[in-house]
Amino acid sequence: MHIPDGYLSPYTSGAMYAASLPFLVRASRNVKKVLNSRMIPLISVFSALSFVIMMFNIPLPGGTTGHATGIAISAIVLGPWASILSATVALVIQALFFGDGGILSLGANIFNMGIVMSLTGYFLYRLLVRSKDSARKKIVIASISGYISVNIAALLTAVELGIQPMLYKNSLGQALYFPYNLYVSVPVMMIGHLTIAGLAEGIVTGLVFAWILRVQPDLIFSEGKSLTSKKLFKFSFLGLIFLILLTPLGLLAPGTAWGEWGREELALLGLSYIPAGFDKWSSFWRAPIPDYDIPGILNPTLLYIFSACLGVLLTGLFIFFLLSVINKLGGKKKSNHE
Repeated sequence: MHIPDGYLSPYTSGAMYAASLPFLVRASRNVKKVLNSRMIPLISVFSALSFVIMMFNIPLPGGTTGHATGIAISAIVLGPWASILSATVALVIQALFFGDGGILSLGANIFNMGIVMSLTGYFLYRLLVRSKDSARKKIVIASISGYISVNIAALLTAVELGIQPMLYKNSLGQALYFPYNLYVSVPVMMIGHLTIAGLAEGIVTGLVFAWILRVQPDLIFSEGKSLTSKKLFKFSFLGLIFLILLTPLGLLAPGTAWGEWGREELALLGLSYIPAGFDKWSSFWRAPIPDYDIPGILNPTLLYIFSACLGVLLTGLFIFFLLSVINKLGGKKKSNHE
């Protein structure tokens, strides 16, 4: 679901940035009202967790790949607004340093995954769960919320891509940006997510939810404001290390995620042309470690682990800095009112 640069027109990319901005502003304001120093490490952990989870590529029907995101469980625990900021930081780090998603298309990726998944995951869970429900039922509801939220995000991605050849063509009738229309993008994207990727998101959401219920159940529904125990952070840190060591499993999935092809892969799809807009904008940003790989530098497995470590570090530092600034601004505002 990480849309690269060159597949959306500049107008669509600008529109998606414009659509995302009000939610990001609202998220910053809402988080500022409730943020305290105890919440910052917790939100940083969930941001890093999303980054790592998205490195686990899994095979999808048709020879493509997909991944879970960890965003739904972030929303259920942190609340939708903190989750939006958490997911946004992970997506920014992926795009800037690893070329996972474009810079021009970042607004679309933030909207589809960071915003829509956070809001739908959170509100679906709150709508379906009851306080008297058993722990097992709550886990199932959390899993369902994760499954539905990632499929809604996938549908939005498919629509954004699929409308490009309908809106932007050259004089020969060739697509300028993404080459496949809605009749292709929607079924292909949804088959992969309704079957495998959605199940992966549901399983990840359910497993993390079950673990939190076991370690610190009062964190659920507290939207991050609950006092967090040292035990929770200890196991979260150990869990991140464990996941980082397992990330090379994401290299085993063959193929590339549908709609995330580079120029060489696009040329192999059997098209008689390369979209001119794609050629113009696809190289807008050169990531330092594109696709988590630098050929000839390290063994791919070691480099993938290194990329995971670097990504977690950058994500954690960035969200920690961002939230610290928000927290200080919130403190100053409170002091001025007093």
